[in-house]
Amino acid sequence: MTQELYKQKKSLELSWEQEYNASGRYTINMVEIDEKIKSTITQIKLAETQEADLRNKIEDAKAQVSVAT
Repeated sequence: MTQELYKQKKSLELSWEQEYNASGRYTINMVEIDEKIKSTITQIKLAETQEADLRNKIEDAKAQVSVAT
């Protein structure tokens, strides 16, 4: 999921750059693209936090398992 969000962010950044190259100035459409980029960054941070939390839970669970010999 995180990789898809990174691809989406890169695509939005490319759209922003193309818009700037086409008009030569900051446009209303670029403001909308900026908002989408910010939203995507927030989603990336959330997804990465959830993945890290899951990894931590797995590591903690491993530490609690003991093998009696």
